[in-house]
Amino acid sequence: LVSLLLIGIAAWGIGFGLISSFRVVGVVIAVGVFLFFIALVGLIGAVKHHQVLLFFYMIILLLVFIVQFSVSCACLALNKEQQSELLEVGWNNTNSARTDIERNLNCCGFRFFNPNETCASDCFRTRQCKPCAPIIEEYSGMVLRFVGGIGLFFSFTEILGVWLTYRYRNQKDPRANPSAFL
Repeated sequence: LVSLLLIGIAAWGIGFGLISSFRVVGVVIAVGVFLFFIALVGLIGAVKHHQVLLFFYMIILLLVFIVQFSVSCACLALNKEQQSELLEVGWNNTNSARTDIERNLNCCGFRFFNPNETCASDCFRTRQCKPCAPIIEEYSGMVLRFVGGIGLFFSFTEILGVWLTYRYRNQKDPRANPSAFL
């Protein structure tokens, strides 16, 4: 479900022109496809009661849990100064995201507006633009808390999946020969 949601959000962002960076969309779609295949491996392993597939699914799900839990905690632990530094580094290192932000938020520049630089915003024609940093910082804290909370929720469902897989993997297959040893 999460994998299909990731793929759908990436397609929606490209379709409505909110994101023009194919690198960002490609990574989101790749993560969605990876999670879909891992879920498929778990489903096939559970239906066929295949020990190796269930073990592989359990290990990959545990690794995904560790990464997702770490990123979620990092999102929730960032203070305002760290958010500001992170946003400025992101602003300076990506041109396509900068253009998207300027166009969608109708602002120019990060900390101050420089009329000598080019800008994709509509306000650039009138030279009455606001800097983008205050607008982005207003939403970044809320978005990081939301993403961190959702990530924590799904990470705990993943650890539940690891535990259930471990319990199911060690059960005897009911379709197997009753006299066989596991």
